[in-house]
Amino acid sequence: MSSYVIMDLEMCRTPKGTKRDNLYLKNELIQIGAVLLDDKFEEVDTFMTYVSPQYSRITPVIQKLTGITQKDVTSAPKFEEALKKFADWMPADATVITWSENDACQIVNESEYKNVSVEHQDLDNWIDCQKTFSDKMHTEKVYRLSEALSIADIWYDEDFHDALVDARNTGLLFAKMQREDELVLNPYYDMVNSEETTYNTFANLLGNCRYATALI
Repeated sequence: MSSYVIMDLEMCRTPKGTKRDNLYLKNELIQIGAVLLDDKFEEVDTFMTYVSPQYSRITPVIQKLTGITQKDVTSAPKFEEALKKFADWMPADATVITWSENDACQIVNESEYKNVSVEHQDLDNWIDCQKTFSDKMHTEKVYRLSEALSIADIWYDEDFHDALVDARNTGLLFAKMQREDELVLNPYYDMVNSEETTYNTFANLLGNCRYATALI
């Protein structure tokens, strides 16, 4: 039976000059979130852990962006332990999906920098959901997750930059794309989809529609 793991990471920047030999580490993991979908693309399980960074501290900017505090990560598993917990949770035959290739690259780069060897999915078996959405839209444009969700007419949790929330939102979009040969878009999207119209215009329009619906 096929299964799919939708994964998202939150990271913080390392201090400048964090390097070893010829390797540079720009970011460190501070949270891993994932949802497990079955062969019908239904959510059946979730995973979340904070990760204690080795070189970094949670800055006010990162805390404001993610809601993650230094207290959250101080006693959290370090990178190797957190990655092993994730690998142990994930079914061996699962396909991993991320929004963009950045998260996959982060795991590879941080593993290499920290000399960590934990069995996880071969990157050749990972799916870039961001690229899949662009393909569905028949364009080379690179979309933000929030933009893609709105265009695809998916009501979603707006608490972005929480790894589990972002994984669940990505899972909703991935499931919809797998179920629909031709992606059914938000009916308001075509109204504002022109070269002169920015995404913000569409987002504002959609937000107004959601507000009006909530009042009914």
